[in-house]
Amino acid sequence: MTGKDRYENIEIPAQLTDVIHHAQKRATARKSSSQMIRYASVIAACVAFLFVVNIPSVANAMSKIPVVGSIVQVLQFGDGGKVTDGVTIGTETTENTLKINFGMDEGESVAHVPSYKVEHKEAPNRLIFTFQGIRFIDFAQIEKDFLTQPLVKDVYRNIILDDSAIRFVVELKEGVQYSVTEFENPGSMEVKLTSDGKPVPPREVFSLRTEEMPSGEWMGHLAESYPEEDISYLKTSTGKFTAVIGAYDTAEEAELKLKEISERPSYTGDFYMDSWMSNENPK
Repeated sequence: MTGKDRYENIEIPAQLTDVIHHAQKRATARKSSSQMIRYASVIAACVAFLFVVNIPSVANAMSKIPVVGSIVQVLQFGDGGKVTDGVTIGTETTENTLKINFGMDEGESVAHVPSYKVEHKEAPNRLIFTFQGIRFIDFAQIEKDFLTQPLVKDVYRNIILDDSAIRFVVELKEGVQYSVTEFENPGSMEVKLTSDGKPVPPREVFSLRTEEMPSGEWMGHLAESYPEEDISYLKTSTGKFTAVIGAYDTAEEAELKLKEISERPSYTGDFYMDSWMSNENPK
């Protein structure tokens, strides 16, 4: 087995999610100052990375990879990269791994990944990628390459009001584990997906949502209208889109959030409470 084969067969440890989750809880519990929260976030990231590279199977496989470029970080969510401008995005795919390449119009590679953010959300299980400083993206090819992955359900863009930024969503099947690896010299990213094949019991999730609409600039305008809220955009079962706030375990929690938002002077009645199963898209 080659070094590349060993890398592609790395099993993403389920414990990594717990390590990050517990580190975040410790950070939240120590809200005595914004400085301490920042320190806790850094600690969480460091713990997660050290946890990965100190697992023998992972560290051993990584050490034998004939990788083009140096690993900057391995994460499940968070941000990174460098401030750039005029970068292009392309993709290539192998089994359960998709590589995102960055370059210039002339075909030259770039030393660093452009500034990015990776978010993970549930109901349904999905990754949200946001890249800044982008000049060109062949989204049709990105969509095609991601959809060759057997663990991917859907890929779609979200519109944001920034001509130099792009955002897209990758919906994963239930129970799929993932890691995102950032490389430099040249700048690239790899998205690795794994699954143990065990069924994940779906649960009912309660959220605030808007009426469904076609994809468009309303997404960006709505986000600017609620800057304090973590709004995401889901494709509905009819192929349109809805804006979503939260994923609560009970209707009461969702109703309390709706009450909070509706009492703001700027609220215009955009959201209502709805529910759907965690492995499905809203109607």
